[in-house]
Amino acid sequence: MKGPVVVIAAHPDDEVLGCGGAMARYARAGRPVHALLLADGETSRVTAGTRNPGLEEINARKTAAISACELLGCASVEVLALPDNRLDGMELLDVVQRIETFVARYGPATVLTHHAGDVNVDHRVVHDAVIAACRPQPMHTVRELLFFEIPSSTEWRPPASAPPFTPNWFVDISDTLDAKLAALRAYAPEMRPFPHPRSMEAVVALATWRGATVGVAAAEAFMLGRAIIRQD
Repeated sequence: MKGPVVVIAAHPDDEVLGCGGAMARYARAGRPVHALLLADGETSRVTAGTRNPGLEEINARKTAAISACELLGCASVEVLALPDNRLDGMELLDVVQRIETFVARYGPATVLTHHAGDVNVDHRVVHDAVIAACRPQPMHTVRELLFFEIPSSTEWRPPASAPPFTPNWFVDISDTLDAKLAALRAYAPEMRPFPHPRSMEAVVALATWRGATVGVAAAEAFMLGRAIIRQD
């Protein structure tokens, strides 16, 4: 597959946790990678009544996103800073239209986003919005739609309560795992000590396990949403 790649994630750090190794691999292969991060990732943590709630934290998170995406070789990153863990309170159409605008701007062949069954509500809203924004109309550029997993959200959803994450698409990140880990260090405040699944050790363990299941040293796993093979 050739052409631009767009990563659409709910929060700054989701893009690295979910597909940072693949982003670096795409970029090194000469494919422009553009990231759209919708929610601020911070305001749900701020105590009510705080003046300019979370403004300093939001700005720090944006700065971290820029640094992380630069380390991965991205061509651009945009942080919309919508209300954290409240995307379900927005009209879905409003979220869809923001994504449609971004997709139209870059004309990606490949789009990566969240799995439908995550615990985090923002992840689920973004998944649904991407599906709507990337519906396969004639002449639409998106040919490949992939869903990634987020440690501490995807595996925390009991399989009896939502569609489980059952990967059937793998990207070898043996040569880009170091870049993913460097990008995660830009988000150091979001990481947790082991054995939390969002620890550096657990991220390495997951990449190693996903790789071992397909015979490589390290991999990121995805579910294929759609692939279109065109004659052109």
